[in-house]
Amino acid sequence: MGDRDDAVEGTVEAAANGPVGGEATSPEPAAGTEAAAAAGTEAAAAAAPETLAARVTALEAGLRERNEDLLRERAEVENFKRRMLREKTDSLRFALEPLLRDLFPIVDNLERALQHADAAAVVDGVQLVLKSLHGTLARHGVERVEADGHRFDPNVHEAIAQVESPDHAAGAVVQQHQVGYRLHERLLRPAMVTVNARKAAVPVESGKDSD
Repeated sequence: MGDRDDAVEGTVEAAANGPVGGEATSPEPAAGTEAAAAAGTEAAAAAAPETLAARVTALEAGLRERNEDLLRERAEVENFKRRMLREKTDSLRFALEPLLRDLFPIVDNLERALQHADAAAVVDGVQLVLKSLHGTLARHGVERVEADGHRFDPNVHEAIAQVESPDHAAGAVVQQHQVGYRLHERLLRPAMVTVNARKAAVPVESGKDSD
């Protein structure tokens, strides 16, 4: 009995202590698996900088495009503001244009009355009214377009007749029938005139005998 008990105890102790050597061993990984893992890590490390550089380049291109769009939009806004300011300024400067056009016939009638009046009192009264009207027009930026003694200018004069006058230069205004008016730089009404149609004299060529 004693020998059998000793054998059983020895078997139990050997099972508890495990294999000879005192430590359990695990199976070693295969050499091919380690090589593949190492190669994959190296490939990923090599590809990472290239991928990052491509992303940075794409982001920079996107930022440049966005910046150009913002600059273009800002320029359009500034142009719109300038155009609106110019239109507003023109509207204010020329707001009286319809009223001024209605005043011109009154001025014309007063000027005609002065030309045909005989009574000194009437003449003096009309002169005062006319002077007052001219002052009012001048304060609102209206200028008279004179033509007497000037060369015909199609930009501010309107020719209603042509004559040949030896007393005037070719193309000069012979007579002014109606005064023109300008509001700042804008022509409201051209001056109506008669123009000298006489051609300019042709000078004798130097060294040529005359009859």
